[in-house]
Amino acid sequence: MTGMTHAQPPAQPAAPAQAASASTSDDAYLWLEDIDAAKSMEWVKARDADTVKKYGSSTEFAVMQAQLLEVLDSEARIPMVTRIGDHYYNLWKDKANPRGIWRRTTLDEYRKDKPAWDTVIDIDALGKAENTNWVWHGAQCLKPDYKRCLVSLSRGGADADVVREFDLTTKSFVKDGFTLPEAKSQVAWRDLDTIYVATDYGPGSMTESSYPRIVKEWKRGTPLSSAALVYEGKSTDMSISAFRDLTPGFERDFVQRALAFYDDELYLRGKDGKLAKVDVPDDAVTDVQREWLLVQPRTPWKVGGKTYPSGSLLVTHLDDYMAGKREITVLFTPNEHQSLAGHSWTKNHLIVTVMNDVVSQLTVYTPPKDGKGAWTHAPLGGAPALSSIDASGIDADDSDDYFLVSNGFLQPATLYYGTVGGTQEAIKHAPVFFDASGLQVSQHFVKSKDGTRVPYFQISPKSMKLDGSHPTLVYGYGGFEISLEPAYSGGMGRAWLSHGGVYVIANIRGGGEYGPRWHQAALKANRPRAYEDFAAVSQDLIDRKVTSPRHMGMMGGSNGGLLAGNMLTLYPQLYGAVVSQVALLDMKRYTHLSAGASWMAEYGDPDKPAEWAFIQKFSPYQNVKAGVKYPPVLFTTSTRDDRVGPVHARKMAAKMQDMGYDASFYENIEGGHGAAADNKQSAFMNAMGYSFLWDHLK
Repeated sequence: MTGMTHAQPPAQPAAPAQAASASTSDDAYLWLEDIDAAKSMEWVKARDADTVKKYGSSTEFAVMQAQLLEVLDSEARIPMVTRIGDHYYNLWKDKANPRGIWRRTTLDEYRKDKPAWDTVIDIDALGKAENTNWVWHGAQCLKPDYKRCLVSLSRGGADADVVREFDLTTKSFVKDGFTLPEAKSQVAWRDLDTIYVATDYGPGSMTESSYPRIVKEWKRGTPLSSAALVYEGKSTDMSISAFRDLTPGFERDFVQRALAFYDDELYLRGKDGKLAKVDVPDDAVTDVQREWLLVQPRTPWKVGGKTYPSGSLLVTHLDDYMAGKREITVLFTPNEHQSLAGHSWTKNHLIVTVMNDVVSQLTVYTPPKDGKGAWTHAPLGGAPALSSIDASGIDADDSDDYFLVSNGFLQPATLYYGTVGGTQEAIKHAPVFFDASGLQVSQHFVKSKDGTRVPYFQISPKSMKLDGSHPTLVYGYGGFEISLEPAYSGGMGRAWLSHGGVYVIANIRGGGEYGPRWHQAALKANRPRAYEDFAAVSQDLIDRKVTSPRHMGMMGGSNGGLLAGNMLTLYPQLYGAVVSQVALLDMKRYTHLSAGASWMAEYGDPDKPAEWAFIQKFSPYQNVKAGVKYPPVLFTTSTRDDRVGPVHARKMAAKMQDMGYDASFYENIEGGHGAAADNKQSAFMNAMGYSFLWDHLK
């Protein structure tokens, strides 16, 4: 990555459970929070066996799992790449390499149908040699020479990982190189002999959100204990990190202090170590590239006598801005149908992606050559109807080349290689995994409880009769300003659409489909708006006679798993089955479980009585009651999930089972927050969910 983006730290929802101040006197299932205890794991294994026997042991399940694994392991998939120096790198998983190989090739080879690849790291072989179930977590490579990398590896897929220095020329780990033990570390190169390290330095060095609060500058050949302090945050901060922008000619050091999930402070670090704050709103997202500072305000920003709306994209000259000037250019201002979906730099241009009613459009912005004057813009292209398109610069240091990916619910991805102002050619096509000839995509809008217009996509048979009989799966997320856009899924197509099912994506509030305002409309006390939106979409499917409650299921993961828990407890009459994956569910104690304290900006603080008063309204674990007709539910999770953690699903399933409800549970021992450490595990987990839904909805 060239340049630097100032954004939120690690991840959306959620480490072993911590002692908590939240009231637990009425929690009969607190013992399940001891994640690795023998008693807890005995309970897990017994429930896993029950669920496999019920939903994972049939011939139909075996066929579905094999079909899903074939998609994940397909040699015909597009190997997406990142340029590092003169080569293009890819992490590839398949049947022969379940944990993956990190490999590289040249651009000329990559253009071929079957490129010749050079293996750099074989993660399976490394894991076998070291008797550790390593999962790849990425590499940061030092430019401009790109000879050394900081490689991150996770045990079993947890967010915490180890860091090791790697030599790209010898394809080996550096003896006595930079090495960090397992922790939720954030590291970055400063130069060949210096790195910034934010990690677990011992008791008191981590925030309440379980991320580092201390960052230091570590010199090669010295012990980590002697590293020089760069910045020390508070325990109530979310995380602290530092990094160096290594763009040639524009080298700069930064410190980032994440105050909360949507609030952080960015500082320029001088040669003397002193910090100068980049004076933008704490809730703005900023990006520094060469001489330019981009700002995306999340709330209206008044500066220099003008007010700039939330969701806009602004640009100014960084050095002038730091000197006190406030000459700001507006590149994009959204209307009620639009949102800023992303941007990417090339050497001389900025590619901006805008969504118009959840369909993508691309515009190229060009700064004035002398650094002054007006920016110009021109369209790069728009997505076909009800599909998506995304473009990203390949190396903003030395070219205006870009990769562009276009795909839709029924159209496999196509990868294009282009140059801004020049040609664009298709160089890769993803395979077709299911017959879509009898299917169609449509977009619908429905009014939510408060009158808000909510969009949703429907993928269904062209010949479908509107008689309410069709098995329908509604999927949603609704949080953290994350948008659900049209995308091809061979697995979903094979497991659901090919069997006559209807698939629906609900673009509910809490997401980013219409920018910050769409997200902020479902924060904290307004969280129920997201659930009302999802209920409105579900009811509309019933009213339109696409389906009926006995044939309609819903699914969501992580924050979407919380959505599933609330649809289960608040709107049980709408569904015939519910699947909740790696979910938050106990909102009374979520801030004391794993990385839960990170998300108080999203949900609120349950330890404050005034905030618990509204949080309890969307806490499924507290709201499940006896004597209610709940649909069958499946909770899936992972022992190694140190973000949300397996505790929520365990407790919810145990409580519902003891109340006599049909609540199934499956916990994968590996997998982290993705609940799967390799393709085989992923195919199994997905097949379990689809098998459960078909069993109850057909």
